[in-house]
Amino acid sequence: MNPPPAVALGPAAPLWATLVATFFGTGRLKPGPGTSASLATVIVWALASSRIPAASRTWATMIVAALVTIIGIPAATLVARASALKDPQFVVIDEVAGQLVALIAVPLAWKTFLVGLILFRVFDIWKPFPIRRLERLPEGTGIVVDDLGAGLYALAVMHLLLHFGLLTK
Repeated sequence: MNPPPAVALGPAAPLWATLVATFFGTGRLKPGPGTSASLATVIVWALASSRIPAASRTWATMIVAALVTIIGIPAATLVARASALKDPQFVVIDEVAGQLVALIAVPLAWKTFLVGLILFRVFDIWKPFPIRRLERLPEGTGIVVDDLGAGLYALAVMHLLLHFGLLTK
């Protein structure tokens, strides 16, 4: 049997892009780098947000999600180009951004963090309309924006659960 043909790789991605795109190496964890990144995001955000005054927490979550997105798109683009893959599994900054969106205005409680994690992963894997179309956007934009869509779906369901009392602290 012949070995697979060698993939022509571009120049290596800058270190900053690799660190950001892999969420400091989390994307290299096996199995399930996306789930590992989502779990790491929930843990880091639970610890960080507990130190933010409650009145500022929602804005802080939105600002951090926006910053992760703004930095994550070019990082994902550079790493994807260097790997010659459209959406490398080890690029997980998209999961970080989407998971943060899913946690906007969520009470600080283990139940809400767990439900937010599960909802985000379900929508990220399922990719209901129009999320799958967002993947078609070019390079890092397509890599990250579809997960923002999954985060928005998870956010909506989470707040419906909270609103109707189906999920409590």
